[in-house]
Amino acid sequence: MPGMELPTLVLGTVAAAGMGLVVTSQVGGADMPVAITLLNSASGWALTAEGFVLSNNLLTIVGALIGSSGAILSQIMCEAMNRNILEVLGVTSKPKKQSDSTYQIEGEVTTTNNDHVADLLATAKKVVIVPGYGVAVSKAQYALAQLLEMLTENGTDVKVAIHPVAGRMPGQLNVLLAEAGVPYDQVLEMDELNDPSDWEDVDVSLVVGANDTVNSLAEDDPNSPIAGMPVIRVWLAKKCIVVKRSLGVGYAALDNPVFYKDHTDMLLGDAKEVGQSLEELVHTKLHRH
Repeated sequence: MPGMELPTLVLGTVAAAGMGLVVTSQVGGADMPVAITLLNSASGWALTAEGFVLSNNLLTIVGALIGSSGAILSQIMCEAMNRNILEVLGVTSKPKKQSDSTYQIEGEVTTTNNDHVADLLATAKKVVIVPGYGVAVSKAQYALAQLLEMLTENGTDVKVAIHPVAGRMPGQLNVLLAEAGVPYDQVLEMDELNDPSDWEDVDVSLVVGANDTVNSLAEDDPNSPIAGMPVIRVWLAKKCIVVKRSLGVGYAALDNPVFYKDHTDMLLGDAKEVGQSLEELVHTKLHRH
């Protein structure tokens, strides 16, 4: 009907916003990355529908690409997090835990400084770097790439282990590290470096801007919201260094027992600034030797 264009548009917008709110309000913090990719997929299918209405092939094709890629990413992330899409959205009920988690975290947090970590890296024979979303936020990939190159030239066996859901979506950190010039053969997926035997000779695991993807609660506490989620076992290294802005929790809103282990040191600060400082200190120590 003439004159109904604007009211129809407003009504559709309000209805879509309400539906989005209803769907995402049921999603827990740990599952939010999956919800984001699902919303990306939904935007693609909406664009496809618009293409059909306007008889625009370009909109239809682009929308189909966005919708299908978002759906595929959602499925990949669900598998990596041991989740089900229907459970994430609340369509089906999640298996109930027998009781609330009673897991007690023991130990105290030990903080360290850049100089001590630089000493560890300069003398280590094997180092595994585990980046997280914090690397993307602070743009620390270039500093890490320089540090990795420096240690490799010194004869240190350095690998980068990436969790499938590290960052905002699968592959984000792979792209950032490739952009920074990190060799592909030094970048490993979680499955390539996660057996206990793979960590026996690792002198230092350097976690940068990651939290939930290295949280041992996933394996130690069956009542944890992230129970069963595959994580990178950084705590199996001889020494674990965690670089974070603070001791705050991640998406899952859970404390991380790894931070409290005796052989773990917390290096608090911005990932980019810490990376640049470590690069300079390690360079000085290696040339001094």
